[in-house]
Amino acid sequence: MAKILIVDDSGMSRKILRKILQPEGHEIIEATNGLLAIETYFLEKPDLVLLDMAMPEMSGTEVLEKLRQLDGQAQIIMATADLQEMTRTSVLAGGAVGYVTKPFGAAKVLAAVNNALGIEGVV
Repeated sequence: MAKILIVDDSGMSRKILRKILQPEGHEIIEATNGLLAIETYFLEKPDLVLLDMAMPEMSGTEVLEKLRQLDGQAQIIMATADLQEMTRTSVLAGGAVGYVTKPFGAAKVLAAVNNALGIEGVV
């Protein structure tokens, strides 16, 4: 399947996403902050990034903007506890290909991932 970079300062969130995605055959790599995410993205060249919005030092939206500047083909799904429609609209306009909310539900995460990767009929 796909190589997916999970970026979140919360070890628990990374663990939950790993438990959802690994059984589907995805290879998981992780980063704990925005700067590490950018570095890891270019070293590992993942097919998809699941990116937390609220992180210290560099926010997810800053990482989204930077990755899209450096690689216009980057496939990024934003992950957040923010349920506001304005936030969703903003990150999608900023180049994210999907949006999932916390707490993570397996079906919603897999649907967003499969949609971003162009995988149909799975979930």
